[in-house]
Amino acid sequence: MKFAIIKERKTPPDRRVVFSPSELLKAKDQFQEATFKVEPSSIRVFSDDDYSSKGFEVSRDVSDCDVMLGVKEVPIEALIPNKKYFFFSHTIKKQPYNRKLLRAILEKNIELYDHETIVNNEGFRLIGFGRYAGIVGAYNGFRAWGLKFGSWNLPKAETLSDQGALIKQLRAIRLPNIKILLTGSGKVSNGSQEMLDAMAIKQVTVKEYLNSDYNEPVYCKIDVLDYNKRKDGNVVDDVFDFFDFPEAYESNFMRFAKVTDFYIAGHFYGDGAPYLYTRADVKSPDFNIKVVADISCDVDGPVATTLRASTIADPIYGYDPETESEIDYRGAKAIAVMAVDNLPCELPKDASEGFGTMFLQHVIPAFFNGDKDGVLQRARITENGKLTRQFSYLQDYVDGLE
Repeated sequence: MKFAIIKERKTPPDRRVVFSPSELLKAKDQFQEATFKVEPSSIRVFSDDDYSSKGFEVSRDVSDCDVMLGVKEVPIEALIPNKKYFFFSHTIKKQPYNRKLLRAILEKNIELYDHETIVNNEGFRLIGFGRYAGIVGAYNGFRAWGLKFGSWNLPKAETLSDQGALIKQLRAIRLPNIKILLTGSGKVSNGSQEMLDAMAIKQVTVKEYLNSDYNEPVYCKIDVLDYNKRKDGNVVDDVFDFFDFPEAYESNFMRFAKVTDFYIAGHFYGDGAPYLYTRADVKSPDFNIKVVADISCDVDGPVATTLRASTIADPIYGYDPETESEIDYRGAKAIAVMAVDNLPCELPKDASEGFGTMFLQHVIPAFFNGDKDGVLQRARITENGKLTRQFSYLQDYVDGLE
């Protein structure tokens, strides 16, 4: 089996890669029957020499490889027919801008595996960049606070080498006695929590957060049953009740918004769930949040202050509660919003190394053990020029009928 680490061709360029040189060497040592070739790239966070020095062939011709490993969408003209491809295709939610890409994949008889569809038996994702989104998102949120209030001027995350360098910068700032709220329970929120803990910020319980004042900065991490409540008044402690019946719930977030200064949104939002807060909520005098780091970045969604995704080049904008429109984030009435939707790109080395570790653990073995755990079977979107059964719901999307 021959694998190719392909060049990232999407614009704007992405410096991440599925395998760092060191992780690729581990894969080679673990699977002697596998061959790995690297397509040259001038933008990748690891240089061509980093791979060749470890004994990997770097070649512009990877057409003899069976499996192509990439991060972002591959341009249609660069797709090689009759191959297996792994990348984030952004098609499984019927994204209109990638309809032609999925059509081309089918026409070229390509076997497509989307990194998002690599899940275990229970449907939980096995690989991803979520932790690194959380790490960078928390850092960017503190950077936004400093810029809004003139308290400090942190360098952009993309100019720093790794998570350790980000933490060093954060430890050097002096925080006011603010309350920081973090939502979520997955890899994203855990990544953000790593940064809060590295700063030695005190974590407090929900009860303490809502009812106590502090002479130091504190944070509280909450999940769906903390910021939602059943409409019928019943109190439940089974989170799956919320997942199964989101329509039976309404938001209880405003009790947190009343006492929060800085909010980090690291949750996953499911269809049908209540919005955390609405634009009407933000108009309330009880809404105290001054800076929002929206890592989840659902535009015009559950975090009402997120009007649009921001960019790495220009990561912060202001939200005016009165006009519900964008203004200068430094203005007195503005809520500063950081809503970059490709945060892991700012930490390409760490993100690539972590991704490769997960890919080696969960995906590569499936090619050599008969896919005994069904990882490839569950992730396969197309096969023999057709959609697989579990992704047949995309047929109307492909046909342009949805």
